[in-house]
Amino acid sequence: MFAVEVYAAVRHFVFVEGNSRREAARVFGLSRETVLKMCRFSLPPGYTRTKPVLKPKLGPLLPVIDAILEADGAAPVKQRHTAKRIFERLRDEHRYGGGYTVVKDYVRVARARGRETFVPLSHAPGHAQVDFGEAVAVIGGVRQKLHFFCMDLPQSDAPFVKAYAAETTEAFLDGHVSAFAFFGGVPLSILYDNTRIAVAKICGDGKRERTRAFTELVSHYLFRDRFGRPGKGNDKGKVEGLVKYARSNFMTPIPVAASFDDLNAMLAERCRSRQAERAGRHAETIGGRLAADLAAFRELPAVPLEPCEKRSARVSSTGLVRYRGNDYSVPTAHGFQDVMVKAFVGEVVILFGGDEIARHRRCYGSGTFVFDPLHYLALIEMKPNALDQAAPLQDWNLPEAFQHLRHLMEARMGNRGKREFIQVLRLMEAVPKEVVTHAVTEAIRLGAIGFDAVKQIALARIERRPPRLDLAAYPHLPKTSVKTTAAADYAVLIPGRAA
Repeated sequence: MFAVEVYAAVRHFVFVEGNSRREAARVFGLSRETVLKMCRFSLPPGYTRTKPVLKPKLGPLLPVIDAILEADGAAPVKQRHTAKRIFERLRDEHRYGGGYTVVKDYVRVARARGRETFVPLSHAPGHAQVDFGEAVAVIGGVRQKLHFFCMDLPQSDAPFVKAYAAETTEAFLDGHVSAFAFFGGVPLSILYDNTRIAVAKICGDGKRERTRAFTELVSHYLFRDRFGRPGKGNDKGKVEGLVKYARSNFMTPIPVAASFDDLNAMLAERCRSRQAERAGRHAETIGGRLAADLAAFRELPAVPLEPCEKRSARVSSTGLVRYRGNDYSVPTAHGFQDVMVKAFVGEVVILFGGDEIARHRRCYGSGTFVFDPLHYLALIEMKPNALDQAAPLQDWNLPEAFQHLRHLMEARMGNRGKREFIQVLRLMEAVPKEVVTHAVTEAIRLGAIGFDAVKQIALARIERRPPRLDLAAYPHLPKTSVKTTAAADYAVLIPGRAA
C-alpha cells in the first residue's frame, strides 16, 4: 500500500499541474490502474472484499452455532455458552476440525447482531420512575438483607432512597408517601415495572388490573401510573441506574446502623447531598435542574395516605390474629370475632368495629407469637391456676418487686393472695407500668400487702397527693395505741422531776 504522501504527489501532478495520467504513470513508475485509483481516492482506501470469506470447515456448522445462541436466550446468564464451550461442542459432537479463532469471531459478531439497540430519550419535568433494589446492611448488630425503595426524577436525576426489611405492600406505599414528602409534591406520572404489589393481572390487550392498595395510592395522590414492558428493565433505565448507584455509593461499604430509622436518616441526607452534584454531561447541578421538576409537581393533599396493608381476619380461641405467618394477640374478650388488620412497616394495628383493640411491633420472621400480657389478665383472673404456665406471661419483664409482692401475698392470704396479685397486674391495663411499679414498691415498704393498698398508692401518685390507707383492712400490721394526755404527764419536762 502506498503512503499518503505518494497519493498527494500524484494527485497534485495530475489535477494541479495538468499532466495526464499516462505521464504520471511514467514519471512516478506506477501502473495506470494505480494512478487511476489515486485520482479516485484522496487517501488509500485499503483492501475491500467483494465476497465474504469462505469458511469451508465452519460454514456447514453455522446453523448449529445460531441454534445454541438462540437457546441461550432462555437460559440463566451464568449458564450460557462461551465461545470456547461452543468450540468444544462443535469439535466433540460434530467433528469440527477447524480452529478456535474463527469460531470465536463468528460468535462475537452473531451476539452483537442479536443485541437490542435503543432510541435516545428526552424527559420532560415533573415525571418519576420507581423500583426496588436489594443490599446488605448491619442493623442493630445483625447482618441482614434489606430492600430499598428508589424514586428517580429522570429530568433532573434527583434521587430518593429508603430502606425496608422486606419488599411488601406497606413498604411500597410508605416509600411513595415518604418520597412525596421529601420532594414536597406529587409527580405528574410514575413509571413502574409490573410488580405484583401494583399489578394484579396483565390482560391480553396489555391493560393492567391494579391491586386495591395501588388503586388507593393513585386515587389519593392523583398521579398517572405507567408501566414498562414485562421483563424489560431498560424501559425505566433511569431508576435502574439509581438502584445501582445507591448500592455502590450509598451502601458501600456495608452500612452499619442502630435501626432502620437511623439508616434511613443517613440515606435521606445522602440524597440531599447528591443534589449538589452533576450527573451525566449536564453543566447544571441536580438541585438546579430539580427546580423545573418541582414547578411541574402537583401539590400534596391535605392529609397523607395511611401507608398500610389492610386485611380482614378472625380472632382464634386463644386470642390471636394471624398476619403473614405470625400471630398477634388481642384481648381475649374478642375471641372468635372478625377484625381488621392494618399492617404498617413498623407496626401491626388490629381494629374491631373501627376501634383499635391491639397494637404490636411488626415482626418479619415466621411462626412467631407476639403477645401483649395485658390482653390475657382478665381471663387469667378467672382461671388463676394458669398464672404460672400462661405463655403470654413467660417473657414479661417485670421488676423484681412484683415477684416479692406475690410471695408476701400468698404467704399471708393463700389462694386469695394469688387472685389479688393478678388484680395488681391488671392495674397496668389502666395505669402506666412505672406508676404501678412505684405503688408495689411503696406498699412493700409500708407493709401494706394487698391490692387495695397498691391501688390507693397508685391513684395517689397519679393525683399527686399523699396516700390515705385504711389500716383496719390489714390486721397483720402492728397496732398503735394513743392515750389521752393528762396534766401530770408534762411533769417530765421540769428539770429534776423526770421519772
